[in-house]
Amino acid sequence: MAETGDGKKEDADYKRLQSFPLIRHTDMPEEMRVETMELCVTACEKFASNNESAAKMIKESMDKKFGSSWHVVIGEGFGFEVTHEVRNLLYMFFGGSLAVCVWKCS
Repeated sequence: MAETGDGKKEDADYKRLQSFPLIRHTDMPEEMRVETMELCVTACEKFASNNESAAKMIKESMDKKFGSSWHVVIGEGFGFEVTHEVRNLLYMFFGGSLAVCVWKCS
C-alpha cells in the first residue's frame, strides 16, 4: 500500500508523542535513575541509527560515573533474564518500541 504525505505526517506525530522515556522496571535510587534515564535518552537520540554506538556511550558513561561492570542492551523485540546487583537495574522504552536495559553486576 502506498504511503501518502499524510501517512508520513501521522507517523512523525506518533514518533514525537512516543519520544518520552517510559520506565518499565527499575530498582535504582531516584537520583541514579534520573541520571541514567537522561543518559539513555541522549545516547538514543545522538545515535538514532546505531544502537551499538548508543550502548557503548551509555556503558562508558555509567562505568565512569558509577564504577565498572555496567552492561547495556538496546534494541527491539528481545527478552532477557539477568543477574544484577541490587539497586542497579533500569529497563525502559524510548521512541515507542526501542528498549534499553542497563544493569550492573560484579
